[in-house]
Amino acid sequence: MTGAEIRDLAAQCGFELAGVAPAEPADDRIRYHDWVAQGFAGEMRYLTDRRAAVRDDPRNLLPSARSIVCVGKVYNTPWPYSTHFDDDERGWISRYAWGGDYHDEMRHGIEELDRRVRACAGTAIESRVCVDTAPLLERSYARLAGLGWIGKNTCLIDQRLGSWFFLGELLLSLEIAPDAPPPDRCGTCTRCIDACPTGAIPSPYVIDAARCISYFTIELRGPVPEEHRAAMGPHVFGCDICQDVCPWNRRAPVTGDPAYMPRGFAPRLEEMAELSAAEFREIFRGTPVTRARYSGFLRNVAIAMGNARQEKFREPLQKLAAADDPLVAESARWGLEQLNS
Repeated sequence: MTGAEIRDLAAQCGFELAGVAPAEPADDRIRYHDWVAQGFAGEMRYLTDRRAAVRDDPRNLLPSARSIVCVGKVYNTPWPYSTHFDDDERGWISRYAWGGDYHDEMRHGIEELDRRVRACAGTAIESRVCVDTAPLLERSYARLAGLGWIGKNTCLIDQRLGSWFFLGELLLSLEIAPDAPPPDRCGTCTRCIDACPTGAIPSPYVIDAARCISYFTIELRGPVPEEHRAAMGPHVFGCDICQDVCPWNRRAPVTGDPAYMPRGFAPRLEEMAELSAAEFREIFRGTPVTRARYSGFLRNVAIAMGNARQEKFREPLQKLAAADDPLVAESARWGLEQLNS
């Protein structure tokens, strides 16, 4: 099979981007281990434990792998960016989490691609589907497959589509001529670095996850460091600022896929503060938001209400401050202090 045939099959499966990379160790593995050694992964142990070494070689996932088919799926929708959002009564949820869980959507598409590749291959092959959670340097291989360059904000950027797309991979025992990586087109631009409220991009092409709003609101299980709470603004799940200000996203196309349409754009903070655990699970069932967990989400809501400094939030913050969960209670007390200051 050829790369052109792979791209045609991927397009039939709904992917806007596709390319092929060799299933061998990428040079980026050295930078990755250096990044981990500097503590930039924070408390995300799945990036630093034994799985860190697995990322060195895709053949640790599929010993017979010879090619990696990388695909991209646009999830951008025609709604405002966070940088144009100024409603203090609402909380910001990262664009990728507005619709259904992308893990499921991407896996279904790649499994269909796998079936089509097998039908066209004319020989028995082995394969493995990977979507985000697999220990694979997916942005590095997507770059090698020609899907885009890794920008200064560490997101993969395509000249035509911008950076609003999900990535997935299909490891194949089939040898396919690899594509070539595109040139880096960030140039002298530093808008993502300058716009980050918490300074999570200490230098170009380096992300300090332990300072990132997405890390605070999704991955961190304990309290958010006090010195970064005010900079979180209205964010209750994730952050899009470094992508919102990227010039390559100015004309980024939007998807018509109903799977990524917002179920509830920018929820009201007061309503979120009243949710029970069961209501939280029901409202956000099937979306990435559940990864923050109930207590983590209420922690984020309390901080966002504190940052809004609206008197109407005093009562819901007082209720949260009396919660049995110490994480929620402490964050709510901080929120009340902001109202009093």
